[in-house]
Amino acid sequence: MKGLATIDYIVFLIYFVIVAGYGYWIYNRKKKASMDTHDFFLAEGSLTWWAIGASLIASNISAEQFIGMSGEGFFVGISVAAYEWIAAIALIIIAIWFIPIYLKNKIYTMPQFLKTRYNESVSLIMAIFWLFLYVFVNFTSILYLGSVAIDQLLGGGPNQEYLHLVMIVLMAMALIITLGGMKVIGYTDVIQVGVLIIGGLATIYLALQIVDERINGVASGSVIDGFKTLLGQAPEHFHMILPKPSVTTATIDMPENLDIQKYVVLPGIAMYFAGQWIVNLNYWGCNQYITQRALGANLETARTGILFAGFMKLMMPIIVMLPGIAAYVLYKNNQLPGFEGGKDGAYSAILAFLPAGLKGLAIAALTAAIVASLAGKANSISTIFTLDIYKKYINKGSDEKKMVWTGRMTVFVSMIIAILFTWKDLLGIGGEGGFTFIQKYTGFISPGVFAMFILGFFWKRTTGAAALVGLILGFVLAIFFNNYAVDIFGKETWMYTAFEYQKMEKGVVKTIVEIPFLINMGWSFFITVATMVAISMAGPKVNPKAFEIDSSMFKLKPTTIAMIVATLLILTMIYVRFW
Repeated sequence: MKGLATIDYIVFLIYFVIVAGYGYWIYNRKKKASMDTHDFFLAEGSLTWWAIGASLIASNISAEQFIGMSGEGFFVGISVAAYEWIAAIALIIIAIWFIPIYLKNKIYTMPQFLKTRYNESVSLIMAIFWLFLYVFVNFTSILYLGSVAIDQLLGGGPNQEYLHLVMIVLMAMALIITLGGMKVIGYTDVIQVGVLIIGGLATIYLALQIVDERINGVASGSVIDGFKTLLGQAPEHFHMILPKPSVTTATIDMPENLDIQKYVVLPGIAMYFAGQWIVNLNYWGCNQYITQRALGANLETARTGILFAGFMKLMMPIIVMLPGIAAYVLYKNNQLPGFEGGKDGAYSAILAFLPAGLKGLAIAALTAAIVASLAGKANSISTIFTLDIYKKYINKGSDEKKMVWTGRMTVFVSMIIAILFTWKDLLGIGGEGGFTFIQKYTGFISPGVFAMFILGFFWKRTTGAAALVGLILGFVLAIFFNNYAVDIFGKETWMYTAFEYQKMEKGVVKTIVEIPFLINMGWSFFITVATMVAISMAGPKVNPKAFEIDSSMFKLKPTTIAMIVATLLILTMIYVRFW
């Protein structure tokens, strides 16, 4: 793959100078004489609605979207966009019902919510859970996938010549931003989102032109004709709902084998009954990494920012998923020389077609997404460790200055750990497929966590004992359905259908038997909720720690209603067109 031209480096350098310079200006403009914890971790009251919305998107859209979702677009098609478009509805739900409860009760961290609503044990266990998840799943996958992609664009070749250098540079950029606190993260994310949207749209614009030129043989490609070519060449890639495979067992030489591989990732209409909602509501509403952006603002600012993020989610699949479908059509027609069909390489394969200058912009967009996510994740790790573990259990007498220092040291240590585990891809992120890796392993704790939060929000009878059991049970059930259910109950039951298929891994054909993980997640959640309800029935009718809720908390302004209606109308049109 051809490397970068001088103009590409200049474009990237301009991006770096703008982000770093703007971050430094924000830091100096808004800094206090002595930075306290609320200032460092939450940017208390200083983020505007547009900064909150942009920061939410910047933190969410990263390498797992650019690389992982493009890869799933190459492999499965538009149905993977369900993660993005259902997220838009999830953000509406969170803006209306979740955020008011957080802000009214002055909740700053998710473990704090669990302590306030339940007890110390639940809070501590979840704080440790989240730290492990953020460091060893999210942090590492963002760093690895992003580094692989940029290495390919730099011409690293099969030996990934620049991989380790890229890792260090990405972490260094994220470290500079993170040490400035949430204010710097929030406002630099506005620049990051602008860059990733402009770069992403430029990439897909040129990708569609290239499809038209290479497939249809025209001298100057048309974006509209290129998109029509995608629809004509890969009609199976433009269905939101995948049909259930006609067979449950297939070998690698059977055409049904590919259908099964797609279905276990996105199990048709079934995933909309549980899995997709649990994934999105847990991620956007019960996740320190995300909610932290809104927790320091007032209700209207936070609500508007979240709805703004939901509106922007509608366009994200265009940026992160369509390049994968374009790569598929080009690959199918032998127009991607040197590309071997590995789905996580699809986005980089498309970027290789970009002319000098635009390739630098595309790399800047990808870097912006990676750095923003790394910085946001590092800040969340720092917040949970400092406020929920260090302050409570290690050094209860620490002052504000000491806690901010601890927060910064936590950022540094977490980054070192992430580099150590991604240096040789010890977690096997590359083999699993980036997007699937994150969704699958996050799914182990999502059912129990979301059950605790949703019952804690809206059912005053839920007890601390029920929450503790639910947390552990949700995790155990997720592992059980993923690893043991088929051996005990068989491949076909009234609860699920397990599929047996084969895929090539490092030149060896591997046979896999699994239940779609979104189905696993749904059953784990429902059983956990039922168990928590049963346990709570033995307690008082109103738990003394239950939150006070009144209808005024959920009243919406006309402008807020207009934003919600506009989002839902656009989403309805999308699903009607591509069902």
